[in-house]
Amino acid sequence: MSSPHAPDPGASLPRTLTLRDLVLIVVGTVIGSGIFIVPATVLAHTGGDIGPALLVWLIAGVLSLLGALTYGEMGAANPSAGGLYTYIRDAFGPLPAFLFGWTMFFVISSGSLATLAVAFTGYLGEFTTLSRGVARLIAVFMIAVVTAINVLGTRKSAGVQGLTTIIKSVAIVLISIVLVTRGTGFTTGDPQWWPAQLEPSLLSGVGLAMIGVLWAYEGWQYVTFSAGETRDPRRTFPLGITIGTTLLIGIYLLANVGYIAALGPETASQSERIAAQSVTAIMGPAAGKVIAGIILISMFSAANGLVLTAPRLYYSMARDGLFFGKLAEVHPRFATPAFAIVAGSAWATLLAVSGTFEQLLTYVVFAGWIFYGLGALAIFSYRRKAPTAARPFSVPGYPVTPILFVASAAAIVGNTLMTQPGRALIGIGAVAVGVPAYYFWRAKSRRSGVVAARD
Repeated sequence: MSSPHAPDPGASLPRTLTLRDLVLIVVGTVIGSGIFIVPATVLAHTGGDIGPALLVWLIAGVLSLLGALTYGEMGAANPSAGGLYTYIRDAFGPLPAFLFGWTMFFVISSGSLATLAVAFTGYLGEFTTLSRGVARLIAVFMIAVVTAINVLGTRKSAGVQGLTTIIKSVAIVLISIVLVTRGTGFTTGDPQWWPAQLEPSLLSGVGLAMIGVLWAYEGWQYVTFSAGETRDPRRTFPLGITIGTTLLIGIYLLANVGYIAALGPETASQSERIAAQSVTAIMGPAAGKVIAGIILISMFSAANGLVLTAPRLYYSMARDGLFFGKLAEVHPRFATPAFAIVAGSAWATLLAVSGTFEQLLTYVVFAGWIFYGLGALAIFSYRRKAPTAARPFSVPGYPVTPILFVASAAAIVGNTLMTQPGRALIGIGAVAVGVPAYYFWRAKSRRSGVVAARD
């Protein structure tokens, strides 16, 4: 566990999050805009065959669930702010943990928030025409709103997260049911469920589809950063991350079935906006705006989820003396890591205005899976160092469960290295830039008398 010289990252943050909050954080942070677009790509990769396409969504969901179960054990054993950062720190030392936090702050989390803000203005264009300048102002305003909500209190932001997540989840489920019951995609045009024979091209397509779907599931890991604010975390944290991830699998599968029922597999595989086209086909052109409204709520919810969780990672790094010291402070009135929240959002705003987030994410986001894999590997270190420790929650199927998740993370990283080596090397280089920054902050913390964890 953490060094006895290091402060407890979660000591000053009140535990206010319930099981319900955790479930809705998981679901709300993951469901952004991917489920409204990605299913068409998956169908295209699998040759329009329904069975392989749905199987990819199921397998990717199960792999994500294996990761959630693994993190659930570690979150119950060490329920402090920072989550995945602390697992990597405790198992592999402060340098890889810092590089994870560095990458999250400057690219992955901030870039994702910028992406959601800019995409938000794009879908707002379905209702009114926006000039480029106005669109940028709205993107900035959207980030400012979720920032203010989260600074003002964890309970307030969790309440907003819960409401928006319920709205979008119920809407997706209800629309999917309508598409399934009224669509004829499964009964007309002789849809093909399975290929006549297994060919290398199909296996290659399934592999590409799997990578894309794992990206669509990404985001459930963020709830680990909020373990330090969870009530009765040894019981509720593993339940929350597990239930939330399981619900995602069900929602995603139902949505896919709905799209195919509405359009048929061939048309669905060629659609650029599969959700909007499906709803329009069954409910008429006016219903397209309904989907646009749901996507707006969905992206706002995902953005709020990012700001609700990721700053706890920066807060934990600062408490370890490995980041800007101000980010370790808790607001005396609102009891939130206000400076960490504002700092992350300010950088995301700069990325959104400059438009550089697209290039950054393209090169670096795959590297996040290196750290997700390390986080799962940490469970072996936890068990080796404390073999007889009481475990409020033990991951089912250990050690196969974490090994399978680590293998899926390695597949994403390996696929990127093989298919896009130039992009991968640039991304790894961007992460490596954090190495001198780590030594700078470590030296600074030593001079100021703060001992970094695992120094």
